[in-house]
Amino acid sequence: MNTWQSPYVASPIDALVDLPGSKSITNRALILAALADGPSQITGTLRSRDTDLMLAGLAALGVGISADPDDPTSVAITPAPLHAAQIDCGLAGTVMRFLPVTAALATGDVEFDGDEQARSRPLHTVLDALRHLGVSIDGATLPLTVHGTGAVEGGAVTIDASASSQFVSGLLLSAARFDRGVQITHDGEPVPSMPHIDMTIDMLAQAGVTVTAETDPSGAPVRWSVGPGPVQAIDWAIEPDLSNAAAFLAAAAATGGRVSVPRWPSTTTQPGEAITGILARMGSTVTRTDDGLLTVTGPDDLAPIDADLHDVGELTPTIAALAVLADGTSTLRGIAHLRGHETDRLAALSTEINGLGGDCRQTDDGLVIVGSPLHGGVWRTYADHRMATAGSLIGLRVRGVGIEDVETTAKTLPDFVSMWETMAGTAS
Repeated sequence: MNTWQSPYVASPIDALVDLPGSKSITNRALILAALADGPSQITGTLRSRDTDLMLAGLAALGVGISADPDDPTSVAITPAPLHAAQIDCGLAGTVMRFLPVTAALATGDVEFDGDEQARSRPLHTVLDALRHLGVSIDGATLPLTVHGTGAVEGGAVTIDASASSQFVSGLLLSAARFDRGVQITHDGEPVPSMPHIDMTIDMLAQAGVTVTAETDPSGAPVRWSVGPGPVQAIDWAIEPDLSNAAAFLAAAAATGGRVSVPRWPSTTTQPGEAITGILARMGSTVTRTDDGLLTVTGPDDLAPIDADLHDVGELTPTIAALAVLADGTSTLRGIAHLRGHETDRLAALSTEINGLGGDCRQTDDGLVIVGSPLHGGVWRTYADHRMATAGSLIGLRVRGVGIEDVETTAKTLPDFVSMWETMAGTAS
């Protein structure tokens, strides 16, 4: 694999970084547009590997997809009867967990496969749920085949979604098209990344689909219900990806510099918004203007942090990279579910941080990181885009950090290298 030399900066960064659209919102909007009662226009569409795989999967199922040749982020979606197809999931969790539910509404066999690493990602929860709802499926992981009959009976189902909120979101997104809708009961440890389910419910509401949520005595959601009915066609405008913004904003914190991101939404369901509060806890100053320009100014010395990241686990690699550079001991908790992401992120972070001379150990549900002097070396990414950005963040402060397979960032941010080098002032 190629190794990219991460830029090292000897002075504080000062940059404006304009981020493309949110992957999470884009892929949800694409599903809803494909199932809607008329055509939709999506503007600000993220064009990355994950979203292009979703577009290709929907097109293979028969959905009309037309991108503006002058602006590929403007995409017209025309619903059509779904039919047999072969779908490549790559390593995209939203594709492998959302599209099999949608494919159950197709007439014919829909075959799914993906990257070799994707074949170990857990899918049985959503597949077993579909079987319970009357869908015939071969396989428990990729590769798998959904035997679509053109309709799904739907009804009540109990699942354990403690491994991923995507199991709940995947069922909810297509549920209104089921003959009886769906009633999902969660039975297990608390569902991680709940803000992503809130995002799904909010977007369904915008499309005229009501989700009724019930909670347990502690206030944790445990049941979601959707009745049968149409999905209204609406035009979607995609927000900037706040999770992708996290690494760039963290660069300000790491270097004691300043990074600004325009078009930051005043209200959002994106979990990535939490990065602002976390950076403030580590000593940064966060400001926002009325026109949506968010600026992070880093401190002279990063403070360590003790944080429960259960709901915002995708931010863990970025926060772990900052913790390595902080003066003291940081504890990141509530993230055992990251062992089932693109890679085992807890093991990967611990291995790579320690490989650069750091002090990181795994706990049952997280990481303990002691800020330590680091040295250069190769930072492996494990085909995980968040690992690549985390290593690049450390490389800003540590000379000689080479990122193996930085191209994996194309999963959600195809222009990462040029954007990072421009921010660091090293672009050619």
